[in-house]
Amino acid sequence: MFHIFLHFLVPAIVAVVFYRKTLLKAWLIMMATMAVDLDHLLAVPIYDPNRCSIGFHPLHSYYAIGVYVILLFFPKTRLVGIGLVIHMILDYIDCFM
Repeated sequence: MFHIFLHFLVPAIVAVVFYRKTLLKAWLIMMATMAVDLDHLLAVPIYDPNRCSIGFHPLHSYYAIGVYVILLFFPKTRLVGIGLVIHMILDYIDCFM
């Protein structure tokens, strides 16, 4: 449950610190990147508390993460990239909990 809370909290902190003028818009865009978890629906079982998402689900693959990092370099896709990279970092940390 704490892991899910972090998926809301960390983007909020990033939005407050770096996107104060467009706080709500920035946070909502980063929240929209939570849709990346739709790839969990392809797994059987859908939820396995002992499974590491990174490298298992298609949108959590190392190739996909590489694309997410590339998004950081373009102003128009930067917020999406930040949201996705934060998501992947939090999921990676969860692999060790």
